[in-house]
Amino acid sequence: MMRDMTKGAPLGHLFLYAVPLLLGNWLQLAYNAVDSIIAGRFIGQDALAAEGVAGPVMNLVILAISGLCIGAGVLMSEAFGAKRTDRLQETLATTLLFGAVLCCGAAALGCVATPWILRALAVPDAIFGITAIYLRITFLGAPFTFFYNALAAGLKSVGDSKTPLKFLAFSAVLNAVLDLILIGGLGFGIVCSAVTTVAAEAASAVLAAVYMARRVPELCPGRGQWRIRRDLLGPILRYGSVTALQQAVQPICKVLIQGQVNALGVGAIAAFNAVTRVDDFAFTPQQSIATAITTYIAQNRGAQQNERIRRGFAVGLRLELGYWLLVGCVTLAFRGPILSLFVAGEGAADVVALGSEYLGYMAVFYALPALTNGFQGFYRGMGKMTTTLIGTCMQAGLRAAAAAVLAPRVGLRGIAFACAFGWCVMLAFEVPYYFWTCRKQNLKKASPMGEATREAD
Repeated sequence: MMRDMTKGAPLGHLFLYAVPLLLGNWLQLAYNAVDSIIAGRFIGQDALAAEGVAGPVMNLVILAISGLCIGAGVLMSEAFGAKRTDRLQETLATTLLFGAVLCCGAAALGCVATPWILRALAVPDAIFGITAIYLRITFLGAPFTFFYNALAAGLKSVGDSKTPLKFLAFSAVLNAVLDLILIGGLGFGIVCSAVTTVAAEAASAVLAAVYMARRVPELCPGRGQWRIRRDLLGPILRYGSVTALQQAVQPICKVLIQGQVNALGVGAIAAFNAVTRVDDFAFTPQQSIATAITTYIAQNRGAQQNERIRRGFAVGLRLELGYWLLVGCVTLAFRGPILSLFVAGEGAADVVALGSEYLGYMAVFYALPALTNGFQGFYRGMGKMTTTLIGTCMQAGLRAAAAAVLAPRVGLRGIAFACAFGWCVMLAFEVPYYFWTCRKQNLKKASPMGEATREAD
């Protein structure tokens, strides 16, 4: 169902839009976990290792896909808010056509280059063959991944975040059922694992296309609109490339920090990785709220509703901070039992104690990324992708540098302090720039905490 965020109370729009995104992100985490569990249990550790090697490679492809789709989504949200149905359809057509060419080319190149990629990654000979097969099949599935994400971006741009969740859920269940039947029941190997993943992605893309054609004709380009428009492709690529680069910064930062953690010993490594899994689930709702803020602001920007932009952003920040209070309290209260789920046996108590101390600091510091995610959502909605990139680079770079200084001196808690330092510097950049943006864009009285939300109509 389409959601026009240029009318009505901002709180309802943001909350109802964010919840399906949150569930979808959690579902994606579970989706990936199921693949690994089934591969490891029914095929063996070689299959699990092959998937582990292929994962980071495909993540780079997915970063490019998601960046392109996010860029297109901002433009489509603006067009929807401005009631420019023709521009909305032309943007989607341009995205689909250009993305199809790009992904097909990337899939072909990836298949050819697979042996060189695996040798560069120093993949052991024992798993080289099965990893190559798995990676090539997943490369061939990249166009399906793109089509689903592009169509989902179109639906989300008109305020419909529930329908993409349904398709993602169907894909996850289909993948799990096919894996259990073909791998767990019939004993097929790594090839089947890759094929079922691609088949599930293709199914979600087809379902999204059929749904859009039947239920959302406002999004469907007409015959004369199926062409790549250069005036639209330029902004899509600018937004998309910056977003993809921004998303690539964080994994690089994590690798650098992991290196500092590794020097602290096996116990610290185990504790850190357990807390990282908790972080994934804790941060996901913050990112979902930020995405809701982006769509809300982009729609209202297209409609030139400056007052609604201001008030909607204030509500979005309250949602971010409200969520932090909830997750922070729960994490602080139950950090010991939560971490006990990840380790057992000899030395588990020491790992849990170390991880509990680290997670205790992080639970308090979660307030900082709640704010940074909110501001990032605002800047994306305003089309200021370069600003989000600068903020992310500052945060990631200084976080890694601080970890290198603090971790050898104070141990694992130094990593937590380094995270807080990076987020604080990011806010020191983003908050003043927010007020400057408000003045430049004529968003009067644009305090990020705002006054009490009023009904728009």
